[in-house]
Amino acid sequence: MDDDLWALVEPLLLRWPQKQPGPRPVADRPCLQDVLYVLHNDIAWQLLPLKLGFGSEQPCWGRLGRWQQAGVFDQLHGVLDARLKADGELDWSRACVDGCRIRAQKGSRHRPVAG
Repeated sequence: MDDDLWALVEPLLLRWPQKQPGPRPVADRPCLQDVLYVLHNDIAWQLLPLKLGFGSEQPCWGRLGRWQQAGVFDQLHGVLDARLKADGELDWSRACVDGCRIRAQKGSRHRPVAG
């Protein structure tokens, strides 16, 4: 992850409690890189190649849950979308619209047959 992207993402992430018992937590940037790698490559956390030098599976998996629950990824989507639109760099040829972001319209002609 380059520094420009990290500068957009870092303010959205939850701050880790300073006085947390146990070992020092893995830094947010390597954790986010792990999360993105696992999601992009659609692999299990146990198959995360540690040789890439990011974080490690357990802390990053937990951090993903915290970020998801706090709505970090929705905020990140909004920030990145606004940035791309402002820069005029939004490449619609690579856009994907699915049910995660766009709700289906009610009253569709295609209705399931009762059976």
